[in-house]
Amino acid sequence: MVEPADKPSAAGQRLGAPDSFGVSTLEPGLRPPSQPPGRQVSIRVQMLDDTQEVFQISQRSPGKVLFDLVCVHLNLAEGDYFGLEYQDHRKMTVWLDLLKPTLKQIRRPKNTILRFVVKFFPPDHTQLLEELTRYLFALQIKRDLACGHLICNDTSAALMVSHIIQSEIGDFDETQSWQHLLHNKYLPDQDAIRDKITDCHRKHVGQTPAESDYQLLEIARRLEMYGVRLHPAKDREGTKLSLAVAHIGVLVFQGYTKINAFNWSKVRKLSFKRKKFLIKLRADPAQSAHHDTLEFAMASRDCCKVFWKICVEYHAFFRLFEEPKPKPKPILFTRGSSFRFSGRTQKQIIDYVKDSELKKLPFERKHSKILSNSSMSPESSSFRSRVPKESAMSVQLADQPDSTRLGHRAECNGSEEPSAATSTANGFHGIAAAPGSDPIQSRQNHHGTGSAPDPQFLNPESPGSEDSPAGSPRVVVNGSVNGSTGGLGQSPEGHHLSPLTSPLLTDAGCVRNDDEEEARRKKFPTDKAYFIAKELLTTERTYLKDLQVITESFHGVAGKDEAFPDPVKNLISASYDPVHNFHQGFLKEVEQRLAQWEGRSNAHIKGDYQRIGDILLKNIQGLRQLTVHLQKHSECLVELERVCRSSRKAEVVCRDFEQQRVCYLPLNIFLLRPLHRLLHYKLILERLCKHYPPTHEDFRDCRAALADISEMVQQLQGTMMKMENFQKLLELKKDLTGIDNLAIPGREFIRLGCLSKLSGKGLQQRMFFLFSDSLVYTSRGMTPSNQFKVHGQLPLYGMTIRESEEEWGVPHSFTLFGLRQSVVVAASCASEMERWVEDIRMAIDLAEQSSSPSTDLLSSSLSDNKLSEDGGAELESEEELCGSRSSLERQGHRSNTTVHVCWHRNTSVSMVDFSVAVENQLSGNLLRKFKNSNGWQKLWVVFTNFSLFFYKSHQDDYPLASLPLLGYSVTVPSESENIHKDYVFKLHFKSHVYYFRSESEYTFERWMEVIRSATCSASRSLPSTRKDLY
Repeated sequence: MVEPADKPSAAGQRLGAPDSFGVSTLEPGLRPPSQPPGRQVSIRVQMLDDTQEVFQISQRSPGKVLFDLVCVHLNLAEGDYFGLEYQDHRKMTVWLDLLKPTLKQIRRPKNTILRFVVKFFPPDHTQLLEELTRYLFALQIKRDLACGHLICNDTSAALMVSHIIQSEIGDFDETQSWQHLLHNKYLPDQDAIRDKITDCHRKHVGQTPAESDYQLLEIARRLEMYGVRLHPAKDREGTKLSLAVAHIGVLVFQGYTKINAFNWSKVRKLSFKRKKFLIKLRADPAQSAHHDTLEFAMASRDCCKVFWKICVEYHAFFRLFEEPKPKPKPILFTRGSSFRFSGRTQKQIIDYVKDSELKKLPFERKHSKILSNSSMSPESSSFRSRVPKESAMSVQLADQPDSTRLGHRAECNGSEEPSAATSTANGFHGIAAAPGSDPIQSRQNHHGTGSAPDPQFLNPESPGSEDSPAGSPRVVVNGSVNGSTGGLGQSPEGHHLSPLTSPLLTDAGCVRNDDEEEARRKKFPTDKAYFIAKELLTTERTYLKDLQVITESFHGVAGKDEAFPDPVKNLISASYDPVHNFHQGFLKEVEQRLAQWEGRSNAHIKGDYQRIGDILLKNIQGLRQLTVHLQKHSECLVELERVCRSSRKAEVVCRDFEQQRVCYLPLNIFLLRPLHRLLHYKLILERLCKHYPPTHEDFRDCRAALADISEMVQQLQGTMMKMENFQKLLELKKDLTGIDNLAIPGREFIRLGCLSKLSGKGLQQRMFFLFSDSLVYTSRGMTPSNQFKVHGQLPLYGMTIRESEEEWGVPHSFTLFGLRQSVVVAASCASEMERWVEDIRMAIDLAEQSSSPSTDLLSSSLSDNKLSEDGGAELESEEELCGSRSSLERQGHRSNTTVHVCWHRNTSVSMVDFSVAVENQLSGNLLRKFKNSNGWQKLWVVFTNFSLFFYKSHQDDYPLASLPLLGYSVTVPSESENIHKDYVFKLHFKSHVYYFRSESEYTFERWMEVIRSATCSASRSLPSTRKDLY
């Protein structure tokens, strides 16, 4: 037996833990809750990492005393998400009531083990502000997977298990990973998908335990059975169902399929009568009154009461602002239950953690055998630390009896709030995100960290020793640990921190700790070449996601539909799959090199890895072998358009696919992405060659790679520019109604934008489209897809143009004299008029030089019966287009295209602007702050197509929101705005103000450069390489 320590340990210390490598936020030695006098009783509690602790409480203590002792022992600030459950004398699993005396609920305390588990699953795991909380949630997910409670498909299961393994043993190693899976059981049918798990694990190089927790939660929250604890019931017809409760309301399941959900806002009353559970809904005028009460039969009255109680608690926790007040005691007799929710609501927890300056303490990850950085270590002086690759085999709880496992979890799937639930991976005491850290930042920069491996767990076959956590429970008396030989030590020097590009690991709204952020910034390489290489990594991640839209998402839709001929499907598959497979390997190499450059890889390879040219040269030479596939991408675009033109069903399939969230840009743009990516490689290599002196060891490789990619770009340049023009004509065709034969050979798009047309009723807003042979003017229609209705066409052949500001008394106006009619239009400003006049004159010259006659664009019905010029289109408010959190899900199909943005912002863009935008794509993490908010939120941001798209992390399949930038101005904040941070730029349009913060001077300059290319036409240049289009 282990001898007890001479003096009691501080709260939060763990038996047998040589070091702790996480962060919690309760003060050390926090005083435990006061207890009433009386005889002390020992209560055994099993934690989420399967260790058992014994707590001493007074005989008359309420349940809250025991629960608070557990939270103090764990240093857990967000403890209200958790609860203590146990089996009562009826063999029913129930929650410990915090208001009633513990011993009145637990009849035989010596023979009862309480389980500390997750009780409330929030809709968004980023609402968990502490890393320790997320870690404990991950343990819950791990247990639910092992017990078969979290039902999902093999792909999701394999991916989740791979993140669990990454958090436990670190980067993939063939032998170690295989042995670890043999000795640990994470799924009931694990052997069948073992290969899938190892394939997923290969992709997590450099990922820290905290990042693995985050990714695990991100996947788990999307599952229908996430957090669901099923309660058997029957409906009026006797059909077997199950009831569950979640943050959104009461859920109904048939088997493992959710068939109904009753939102809290629709529920008027929940009650039970004997074996019947009743849901009374608010009256719906569309239905008769007898439908507003739903009745379910459960096994017994006790089952009804247990479920009713958890419903009451869920409703109060998620819907109320503060804990409900106790009801006054009745004078004569009682009616109904006096049960009420006890504890802080979710809003109170979030406010408390944000507002409190809690001291950060390390904690232990029991199952994690890798070391990762904790920036909270006061002794951390070296910021680079190699992660040791240990063969750590931890004994899993999944193989232990059911008494050690949890039952069903309440689901958190629907949503009144942004959906994203929480959970975390393996281990015991997790890392609580720093309460003072930035919401977004916390997500990315706080890492879970693993403890040094316990020798006992290095050998999976060694029996549990008497002093092991499972062999001998620790006794906690009033918050201190008895019998412990070791406590939580200081974090070792040199713990690794994840870079800015790592997944988001904290929630929005937190206040950032500037000292910690400064330390993080100094930790990573400062060489400009590093940030250029990092730009290659971030943009490659986005590019691979864009390829997956074609190779996976669209292929899955088109493959199931007979409307697409097999030759077309085979052409697209044969042209894009090899490119996708190639770039998967390329991305993996870049990720590994950046991990080695940052010193966060545990690869046992020696060498100088602070360069990127060798990888670029090798892969660009490999990319040259795929030129035959790249040349077929233009053919794919043409064939897809031909199929859609000839088959109405195929057109509907493509249109429906574009409505999916994963297709955040027009489909045809994704088809051209591989050609555009060549330009990005060329620009990155040009910056590297410009940065390196000729004597640098990486210069030679970069120069050779630049020569190769320049040759490829020159070879494909003509095809690329023709396809860009063709794609733009196809996109405009979808935005216009009443027009025929827009995409014909020889026609080139030149400019689109908003001008005011002078008519009998004065100036009216119109949308103009300038092509190489004609000028078309339209107004915004009121169709479901918000297409623009064509009002007229002006052929350019024989047209003249004259400024007419003095003639009509309208600022910035000019007159277009055509062979058949004349039109007076006015621009919004002098620079806008200058751009229009210049492009129209150029287009007139093109029309004069063209040998082919101008084709009538208007449909026959429109040509015969011109639309009334007096009918103005109703203007939508700017708020509809660019609300501060304009969710893509809220926006209708094609309501956020460049045409609509120009209509709302009263501006214009040219084909040259589109071509420049192709070159100026960028991805990476930014910290975002609103004008009136206090905290900075870290987001993965993608800039493309004149817009910023916001994601939680680079692994998300679709953006959460977007911000079109046309018309915005980008500046540096002034002193009066009190933004005392480095590398901050400001985006401003009317009353909309956003601040964005980058990680370095290089990334700041790059974001400013690319955003300036989109914010206003005046700032956009015309590169000579693109002028040849005209």
